[in-house]
Amino acid sequence: MKKFALSAGVALAMTLSAAAQAHPTNQGYVEDSSATIWRNSFGECWHTGFFTEADATVEGCDGYQAMAKAEEPAPAPAPAEPMMVSADKKFSLFFDFDSAKVEEDISAIVNYIGSMSQLDNVDLVGNADFIGDADYNQRLGQRRAEAVASELRSAGVDGSKISVSSMGESAPVASCSGRGAALIACLRADRRVDVQISGDKKDM
Repeated sequence: MKKFALSAGVALAMTLSAAAQAHPTNQGYVEDSSATIWRNSFGECWHTGFFTEADATVEGCDGYQAMAKAEEPAPAPAPAEPMMVSADKKFSLFFDFDSAKVEEDISAIVNYIGSMSQLDNVDLVGNADFIGDADYNQRLGQRRAEAVASELRSAGVDGSKISVSSMGESAPVASCSGRGAALIACLRADRRVDVQISGDKKDM
């Protein structure tokens, strides 16, 4: 009986060794005739007597699959698309008495428009103080708005985006009394062009 068991053990070992050599890609593992690796009741792959750590390159055996997944770099997150946000802003330019000459620096307005990703409109509304005839002041407000429009176009602003109108003396903001030079100085806030810029910027 012992001789039979010994012979059977030798035969099994030779069979396992031959199976391992028949499929060198799975070197170190026990396979059947269809190259399927044998597993024990715990799902672990069977090793031959010649197995070494260098043979642990079979998917699903000895943690190789888990290690391979762990080494895969995580996909980079997609860059966020910048959102468009409203960039509406107001400015005011002021004028000397009975003048439509632009004396103030318009660079802040031009720079702001240049920073926009989309310009919808530049609305210019001219104003005048109440001194003098109302019809004259209406025309004066218009000339002031047109003067600002000319300066903006000269600075590179798209003229098709500029609209011009006048409120004359009908939209005062100053509260003044007195007369002469003191009254004229006090009313400076009414001698203006209101600049309303509409459009969008990218929210980074």
